[in-house]
Amino acid sequence: MNRINKALQSDKKLLSIYFTAGYPELKNTITILEHLEQSGVDLVEIGLPFSDPLADGPTIQASSTQALKNGMTTEVLFEQLENIRKTVSIPLIIMGYFNPILQYGVEAFCKQCQAIGIDGLIIPDLPIDVYQNEYQAIFERYGLINVFLITPQTSEKRIRYIDSVSNGFIYMVSSAATTGKTSGFGDMQMAYFNRISALQLNTPQIVGFGIKDNATFKQATTYAKGAIIGSAFIKHLNEFGIEKIDTFIKTIRD
Repeated sequence: MNRINKALQSDKKLLSIYFTAGYPELKNTITILEHLEQSGVDLVEIGLPFSDPLADGPTIQASSTQALKNGMTTEVLFEQLENIRKTVSIPLIIMGYFNPILQYGVEAFCKQCQAIGIDGLIIPDLPIDVYQNEYQAIFERYGLINVFLITPQTSEKRIRYIDSVSNGFIYMVSSAATTGKTSGFGDMQMAYFNRISALQLNTPQIVGFGIKDNATFKQATTYAKGAIIGSAFIKHLNEFGIEKIDTFIKTIRD
């Protein structure tokens, strides 16, 4: 069983952390992953930095820019992760834009992901129909889950279609803003969470965008299986460093 599906079977609400590979320093990737597992995080999204990250707010954009300056590339990331399964056992997902994957070669990329123990991919700018027509067979050949996104603007028809073709979880974007823009959840977001919950989808949902503390984690997971924290985690790294990761995770859980 894929590690993502195994984690989703847990009774607890899942905490996923996003961070940018190669940030703050190029060689921090493995250390951050090990600290996150030791801190009790349930799954991790490893951001593959890209020069034009359209869905990301200023915090993640800045981390992506710095990671590229540090020398992070797809090849370097794969080299860093070569032995990751010797020390990290939680599900690992690479999140990034399609261009670097296409440049690397989709099949070669997926093959490397399988070899090092990556469980899934989140590619916000890969249309679902293009994925199904051209790449689904490749993803499945290498045991990779492709996670699709929905937003408050996604129609019920499309949500149900995404539900029907999903394996793993649906990434439930909490707002139309870029990452790091929202501050808490208002009535509109809570109504959206409630609306999706009422659809009784077969695929679990994990909420992203706007989760930054215990209060927003609890709000998001009232209706969903878990929540993703990105910008707030990167800000914590900037201010307190890798050694204080455990402190941040405790504030979310407690």
